[in-house]
Amino acid sequence: MSTDSKDDLVFKALANGLRRQMLDALKHAPRTTGMLCEQFGSLDRCTVMQHLKVLEEAELVLVRREGRERWNHLNALPIQAIHDRWISQYAGHAMSILSALQQNLDG
Repeated sequence: MSTDSKDDLVFKALANGLRRQMLDALKHAPRTTGMLCEQFGSLDRCTVMQHLKVLEEAELVLVRREGRERWNHLNALPIQAIHDRWISQYAGHAMSILSALQQNLDG
């Protein structure tokens, strides 16, 4: 799969607020699917599973099975790759523009 295709999957996964909330929950510790269903009680189990599938396809969630339990772990590497490719380069450019603006205002 090309880098652009992987980025598209990550952006698609992050575009949904509920999926971002799930990632926030996993940031603190891995959770079973049942735990996530309890945390997101307004959603039925099928909906939680559908969101987890999108996150798993984007490799933002890694799954480890222990018996009947499915443990969901956050994988922040795809987010880091997005940051490195898209954000850090533009942030450096934005800082140079702000620095030049500050110099013009001071000078």
